[in-house]
Amino acid sequence: MRYAILGFKLNGEPQKLTIYKSISLSKIAEYKDHLFLPFTDETNSEESYGGGRYIDLSSQDIKGNFIEIDFNKAYNPYCAYSDGYQCPKPPAENDLKLKVKAGEMIYTGDKKHK
Repeated sequence: MRYAILGFKLNGEPQKLTIYKSISLSKIAEYKDHLFLPFTDETNSEESYGGGRYIDLSSQDIKGNFIEIDFNKAYNPYCAYSDGYQCPKPPAENDLKLKVKAGEMIYTGDKKHK
């Protein structure tokens, strides 16, 4: 489910991303605060995995309606490494119209990135 819409500036440009909370995961004590931020950007298919990247966040990190997004923690989904996984595709609303040159980039064994 949509949990929040984050408004911020990146490279001086205003951006918005939606973060999500899994209803089923939130029933498990260790994941009750887990938030999920899937996104795409202009590095996809060239410098990073074509299907987008993810950042894990925690609702405990929200302080006074603010949360830090560390793009250095962006990671590729499991499907970037193996055909045995089906991964959620980031929604169109989470497509950043700029390059995020941080976090995990293309896996050299990734044949599906193009």
